[in-house]
Amino acid sequence: MVSAQKKAARPTPVPALREQIESFLAGCRQPAALEPGEAPFALSPAAFTFTDFPKHLQFEIWDEQRTLMRRITAIQQQRTARLTVETARFGGKPGLLTFTDLARPQSAAPLLDSTRSVLRELLRRWLARQFPGWALENISSGADLEHTLSPACPRACLRKGERRAAALAVPPQHADDALTHALLWLAYLRRRHPVQEIALFLPCGSETTTLLRLRHLNVVCRPFRYDDTGFEAPIDPDDHGNLITRLEPWQDGPPEPLNEAQSWARQVELQPNVQGVQLTGGARSLRVNGLEFARYETGMLWSGVFRKEPARNLAAVEELAQEISTFRQAGGPVPDHPWRLQQPESWLESLVRNHVTMLDACLLPAPVYGQVPALTGCERSCLDLLAVERSGRLAVIELKASEDPNLPLQALDYWIRVAHHAARGDFRVNGYFPGLPISCGPPRLLLVAPALQFHPTTETLLEFFPSNIQVERIGLGVEWQRIPRVVLRALGARSPEWDQTDY
Repeated sequence: MVSAQKKAARPTPVPALREQIESFLAGCRQPAALEPGEAPFALSPAAFTFTDFPKHLQFEIWDEQRTLMRRITAIQQQRTARLTVETARFGGKPGLLTFTDLARPQSAAPLLDSTRSVLRELLRRWLARQFPGWALENISSGADLEHTLSPACPRACLRKGERRAAALAVPPQHADDALTHALLWLAYLRRRHPVQEIALFLPCGSETTTLLRLRHLNVVCRPFRYDDTGFEAPIDPDDHGNLITRLEPWQDGPPEPLNEAQSWARQVELQPNVQGVQLTGGARSLRVNGLEFARYETGMLWSGVFRKEPARNLAAVEELAQEISTFRQAGGPVPDHPWRLQQPESWLESLVRNHVTMLDACLLPAPVYGQVPALTGCERSCLDLLAVERSGRLAVIELKASEDPNLPLQALDYWIRVAHHAARGDFRVNGYFPGLPISCGPPRLLLVAPALQFHPTTETLLEFFPSNIQVERIGLGVEWQRIPRVVLRALGARSPEWDQTDY
């Protein structure tokens, strides 16, 4: 907004104004023009002109879809790879235009600001079309770190009489986290006004995850999709497509080694601190505190941490296991060793596998499965385990070693798929939990993390979970890698109960 702009610069003589701008552009390898609310214009020599007038320099630029004409009146600021000028639109409305060099890293910030302002102005246009008769109370793409409101997702509040509605638009790179951003914005507004619903604008092709989640949350949401041209259209909330998931049949390894490579794997597994984890398809993973250093599959033993190659001999694999054991432990000799710092979620998974009854005495210590059913097409920063109570009820265990506001909804993704397969009886048919009566009812959901690493928004997001999803947060003590111990428990969105003896 003009009120937020810096104090206007002194008028610059038009010839000097033109000379300074052309000199700047001549030094750019990839010049572009950025105006708030507009997509960047690439400045190719045949696609823009400058024209001198007595009191301003007229700048005109065009591409295959757009034309922009502005009156440049003064230079506001020049920095490395960036030149900002004051402009006047037709009618005299003041504004700013930035020339930048996209080939320079210093252009990243203004380019990002421009991209965000484009989405904000698109949201303004979409709301005017989709909510006729509603007044736009506010619209923003500013950062609010205190309330975890991202500048990447422009947000708005609408009003019609006594009714209010929230709105939020999500860029493609944040599509997987769309509902996290939307619920946090809705909760923020509800602390100030009664807000009945939220309109959520999603990039085309990214809707499935959000629509599946909405079916299992207590929220009134009007979803829309938008395409590359800026056209938006409502989405039928029930048009979520098929639940894309697969449940591979479980296959245990043979009781006796079938070949030399499998015999080596069995011997390495006897080494101190080595944990063998059975995987689907008969493969077996060898790990030290969750860090995989060898894997047996397809009749071969593969070894290595960052890159696996066929194992040359048993001694080399055992030596690697011993070396990792030295460094990957609490209080190891080199605290910042890569093997010590790698994959903290895998370390947490290893600990929970070995102490699953620590979470709840109703859980059976074995079997415990990892990442089944697999999620298709999703990037996940969490790890999942699947356990079972003595009663036959399944328990989804979602693990996170550091703060992540997306933890509750990522856990919901896995819960949805486990509940789907449980209701169909797929776990029994595919050989999971052999000999145990598996319930077809909804599973429990356990969120497990170091107690101080639950994100402050976790309780807010859990308020949207319905009562049929039994969620429990379980926090481990600060020295969980040395002494695994539960110090925090909380059901649903309730405030946690702490065991203070660990602090």
